[in-house]
Amino acid sequence: MNTRNRILEAADELFYRDGIRSVSVDTIAKKAGVTKRTLYYNFRSKDDLIAAYLEARSDPTLSRYRRWFQEFDGTVAERIAGMFGKLAVWAKSPRWKGCGFARAAAELAGAPGHPAIAVASRHKKCFEQLFVELLRSEGVSKAGFVAQQLMVLLDGAITEILIHHDYSYAQVAGDAAMTLIEAHLKRSQALPGRRDLPRPGVHTEH
Repeated sequence: MNTRNRILEAADELFYRDGIRSVSVDTIAKKAGVTKRTLYYNFRSKDDLIAAYLEARSDPTLSRYRRWFQEFDGTVAERIAGMFGKLAVWAKSPRWKGCGFARAAAELAGAPGHPAIAVASRHKKCFEQLFVELLRSEGVSKAGFVAQQLMVLLDGAITEILIHHDYSYAQVAGDAAMTLIEAHLKRSQALPGRRDLPRPGVHTEH
């Protein structure tokens, strides 16, 4: 592992566990086994390191939820509900401290121009787009709007679990997500003039 990645790995553990404000650059350098000068050679400032820490978490987080979705069979509504169920299990880990992106945004609420805020925003939009893709694959109309609703359910569940240490909030949110998607799907199918198109892999008689 190169020096930059060692620093990022140390920052990931410490920032996520203890919060970005309370962890000093000195602590991160010590954890990474490098000098403070070496840390600043790789990152111009603590702010840049915070942004890089969040950037490094983005793809793995999205990949984890994609993997959870793929572990389930059934409709998109059922599989997305399954994702919420997996969140409940994931949150039971002693190392789980909620959403690192939301926590960072909250800590940096007084600095809206901070580079990490832009990273957090981009990550959440990528997550929202993931929902859009999944919903469109099932033929849900207004997929963008429904995806926003799912993001509210997801982040709301994460926040409630973090506050109350009650993992049932993920299951409740998953049930709500399934009900929501199924309602929009029925509405989509009832639209005048709609022609149901075959799903990929499904052949129709001509």
